[in-house]
Amino acid sequence: MSQVGEFGSGAGKGGGGGGSIREAGGSFGKMEAAHEEEYFHKQRQEQLRKLKEKQIHEKSFREEAIKQHEDAIKRHAEAIKELEKK
Repeated sequence: MSQVGEFGSGAGKGGGGGGSIREAGGSFGKMEAAHEEEYFHKQRQEQLRKLKEKQIHEKSFREEAIKQHEDAIKRHAEAIKELEKK
């Protein structure tokens, strides 16, 4: 049973086959692994930010649609009242 090392510690040790720098291991491999982790962390943060913005926009859109429907209901109710008077 083989043990897995930390990211960037060389090919087959958690850093595996990610390019010549990572395959070599050592401090450059660890630094490259850290840069990759940082990159993916930033990507996830950006995706979450966009998802949050989309949800906020969707909520506002739905609230506006509800307001428009309520106004239409009110107008129709008033029109029905007017028709009943005649």
